[in-house]
Amino acid sequence: MGAVTSSSTPQAVHAPKQDRSRATRQRLLEAAVACLAEHGWAGSTVSVVASRAGVSRGAAQHHFPTREDLFTGAVEYVAEERSAALRALPVQGRAEVVAALVDLYTGPLFRAALQLWVAASNEAQLRPRVTELEARVGRETHRIAVELLGADESRPGARETVQGLLDMARGLGLANLLTDDTARRARVVAQWAALVEEGLG
Repeated sequence: MGAVTSSSTPQAVHAPKQDRSRATRQRLLEAAVACLAEHGWAGSTVSVVASRAGVSRGAAQHHFPTREDLFTGAVEYVAEERSAALRALPVQGRAEVVAALVDLYTGPLFRAALQLWVAASNEAQLRPRVTELEARVGRETHRIAVELLGADESRPGARETVQGLLDMARGLGLANLLTDDTARRARVVAQWAALVEEGLG
């Protein structure tokens, strides 16, 4: 009995430390995404992110030694969160699915992703990672949209209808960066829902 107790004690001590480390990393990634969405690349330094996460700069650099490491991690986090948000959408009527997809593209995760795109256009270390992840997220978004909309892509025009919807949602997300476009957006979304219904049959 004594042998079992002594061998299990290090694990019991070790687990909370790992949990704290994971929690700190999670807070840093969430803070990095929030800073990007609110302040853009130029205003999102390691110090600003660490302060927002409630950890020291040293703790931040323990997890992410460089600024590029931190925001490359944020790229991955944003990609995973956007995919998870899509997968969590309930199966419902097409009009509701169209509205939910647009909400995703006009929300804070997409705003952070846009800041990453802008940063990647100027930062050589970020560009390949952002490009690769956006391609992956794009494929996943299309696949989930097809599933939620009940689209039969063997039908002529069905694939293009879904892709057009996603392109429109992305465009509304871009417009939302500058102005609160809620009222006009509601009318556009209603029209697109009708077009999707017609295009998918």
